[in-house]
Amino acid sequence: MPKKIFIANDHAAVSLKKFLIKEFPNYEWHNLGTDNENSVDYPDFAIELGKKMLDDKDSIGLLICGSGQGMAITANKFAYIRAALCWNTEVAKLAREHNNANVLCLGARLLSPNEAKEIFKTFINTAFAGGRHENRVQKISKYFN
Repeated sequence: MPKKIFIANDHAAVSLKKFLIKEFPNYEWHNLGTDNENSVDYPDFAIELGKKMLDDKDSIGLLICGSGQGMAITANKFAYIRAALCWNTEVAKLAREHNNANVLCLGARLLSPNEAKEIFKTFINTAFAGGRHENRVQKISKYFN
């Protein structure tokens, strides 16, 4: 069964968002981002994604802006979000396995579409390892909730 994925982007990431949605048609995408390249403010879109994930904590988020950093900073203000800025598959794998990241942040100006595709595929297909990592993730949630 496809996972629900909330995706949001700014003007720098319109084409990458469309590419990823097209490459992964079997997922239940919920597009919260802009669909044109007119300048917008990335925090507005990260905030919208954060609000949606409050009501659906089993979902996955994907945030894309020029560098990915602004989206990550904004998303991580929400206590229940663990947003990871990933620039390769190894970081994406560890973010899911060790940190139970539930939001992937990508930099559209820094990654090729195929790099972004592989990072997303790794992120979405990697499970949280639990075990010794569970206590660490719980400490984050406990302190910030």
